[in-house]
Amino acid sequence: MITLATDFGQPYPAAMKGVIARRTDATAVDIGHEFRRQAPREAAFWLRFVLPEFPPAVHCAVVDPGVGTDRQALVVRAGDHALVGPDNGLLLPPARALADGDGIEVFAVRVEEPASDTFHGRDVFAPVAADCHEVGIDRLDRLPALVRTHEYEQLRLPEPAIRSDGATGEVVAVDGFGNAVTNLPGDLLDGRDSVRIDGDEYPVVPSYAHAEVGTALATVGSHERVELAVNQGRGEEAFGVVTGDTVRLRW
Repeated sequence: MITLATDFGQPYPAAMKGVIARRTDATAVDIGHEFRRQAPREAAFWLRFVLPEFPPAVHCAVVDPGVGTDRQALVVRAGDHALVGPDNGLLLPPARALADGDGIEVFAVRVEEPASDTFHGRDVFAPVAADCHEVGIDRLDRLPALVRTHEYEQLRLPEPAIRSDGATGEVVAVDGFGNAVTNLPGDLLDGRDSVRIDGDEYPVVPSYAHAEVGTALATVGSHERVELAVNQGRGEEAFGVVTGDTVRLRW
């Protein structure tokens, strides 16, 4: 299996699938192609959440503001998974989640001159993903294009500051419903009926429909992080936040 995750929209992922289909009979599974454009850190958060649900696979992820520059192409082996994509930190958080405490191995890709300087998803990453699938994740070192490296972009998602009277974190992603997902652990809301968020008080509910329609609220999402949401509305608008904004909880 090869999964595909990009910020390309359509039709570019179809070209990647065509390249993969010419090189392997692996099943290609779309994770999504509407990740926020040119935002690798936000995509890394979502991939860390989604990829551990998959059986062993090769994961090709391309959110690549540096396409066409001298940034490296990487393959990361994490347990019985491999991740393929640009060297901008995108692959590291999901790789650590997939490794589940074990180490990761990082390979730089020797890249032949690509056909295009603007579509490495098709010309670099899709072929490498197919080759990784064909050789086997446990035998990546047999691919002549891969060279082990310790030089690559590190990316760790931000950690919240937690105190006895509250916590400070940030919005790490906004989903398609407008829910503002923070890096604040969900258990901070355990046993609370309400919480002050940036000075205003909001109800804490187990799910959106436990509040009246149109009510701004705090809840814990399926990713076990605090969400700022609105029942049948858009949380990022109600709370006036975007990805990267600071969120302060007080109790």
